[in-house]
Amino acid sequence: MLPPIAPFNNPKSVLRERMKGERRAAARARPDAGKHAASAFLNAIERPQGTIISAYYPIKGELDTEPLVSALIEEGTRVAMPVVVKKKAPLIFRAYMPGEELVPGPYGEMTPAENAPEAIPDIIIVPLLAFTRDGGRLGYGGGYYDRTLETLRAQGNPIAVGYAYGVQEVDAIPLSPLDQPLDWVVTERGAIRC
Repeated sequence: MLPPIAPFNNPKSVLRERMKGERRAAARARPDAGKHAASAFLNAIERPQGTIISAYYPIKGELDTEPLVSALIEEGTRVAMPVVVKKKAPLIFRAYMPGEELVPGPYGEMTPAENAPEAIPDIIIVPLLAFTRDGGRLGYGGGYYDRTLETLRAQGNPIAVGYAYGVQEVDAIPLSPLDQPLDWVVTERGAIRC
């Protein structure tokens, strides 16, 4: 019997560790990146009237979504936030307005309280560790966004927008058939249609 594979022998694990460092460095070097990414998003991504956009609460050096959420609310776009209900299950989304109560989620993220109404987003802003120009995404490994996108895509046509620092772009990611592709990637450098 073969010994178990050490996590750092796994190409995805190696890339995850490297990209965590890249993202932390980018967060320190570019504190204004969220403003530039928000501008790129607003200029590139169509938002028909009635669109609901899900935005994550940034943790662990993720690109700041607050400038984008503020701009979306100001223009009248409805915003939701992802909520982990249980492990190995798709996320749900709850409506959010700035100033409303947020509660801690299981991974240190902040989410709307249980009394916030559920919403089904048309556009999902997806955090990540690495991306490729053709829509490949490396997340944390829990599969929450992959399961969620698979479920929502079976019911309709949501748009998945990776939100990241430009330095998180890589040439290739070791993907599996379960990994869901991104439709767009938005960074402080601009928007990329995948």
